[in-house]
Amino acid sequence: MVYNFEELVIWQLSRELVRRIYLLFRSNNDFGFRDQIQRAAVSIMNNISEGFQRNKFAKDNKQFINFLNIAYGSCGEVRNMLYIAEDINYLSAESSKELRDKIIEIECKIETLIKKLQSK
Repeated sequence: MVYNFEELVIWQLSRELVRRIYLLFRSNNDFGFRDQIQRAAVSIMNNISEGFQRNKFAKDNKQFINFLNIAYGSCGEVRNMLYIAEDINYLSAESSKELRDKIIEIECKIETLIKKLQSK
């Protein structure tokens, strides 16, 4: 049983994603782009933790599932922005793909957790 959101693998992976996004784009002068991709990445991590916390004393998993769906949507946003970053040469194709693969891993784990929560 998981007692804290920090124990969730999806939260741990999203934390690493946020760190990498911030480091990769910290010197990017396109402030609108940088802000948007950073905020979307942080949204993944925040929604996982907030959903978990709100669900601690709930009788069902509806709130947590809702927050996980929001995190899942933010994964798509970050993945999309990585394509843009690659297309306009903010990132190499290799770096972009590596991060997109990491996001797909997070998405798969979110899907698995949602299905598990729905079956309870």
